[in-house]
Amino acid sequence: MSPRYSDILIDHFNHPRNAGVLAAPDGVGKAGQGDHEYVVIQIRVREDAVAEIAQQAAGCEPAVASASMATELAKGKHLDEASLITQDTIATALGGLPSDQCHTAGLAAEALANAIMDYVLRSVETEITKSTKDTNNTKNSRTY
Repeated sequence: MSPRYSDILIDHFNHPRNAGVLAAPDGVGKAGQGDHEYVVIQIRVREDAVAEIAQQAAGCEPAVASASMATELAKGKHLDEASLITQDTIATALGGLPSDQCHTAGLAAEALANAIMDYVLRSVETEITKSTKDTNNTKNSRTY
């Protein structure tokens, strides 16, 4: 592995945190294209916080390490706080990234943001469906 990587990055590459898949996640986000370099992050949310998180990453060492670090930074955080995790946040937490590989932290940040957005959209859809059912039940129970 390149000497231009920090010990933290090397550790996250060799021992990725939260690698795997969640059963029935509340939100899923993906960033990257094709099979060569991508990050997928899945979240389970409880009380508006990231209760569980999993990641799958493919690509170079910084891509895998960035996905791993993103999950560690987001775990346990309120969704508002987790949504503030950026490319720079991840790169800094990894001890820096070479300039030609900073985009890998961006993939992880984008996948996390997409997972949070997916959760929010699913929640809104659930509320709309519930509200519609409640309205229909009220209309059907009226006597005229």
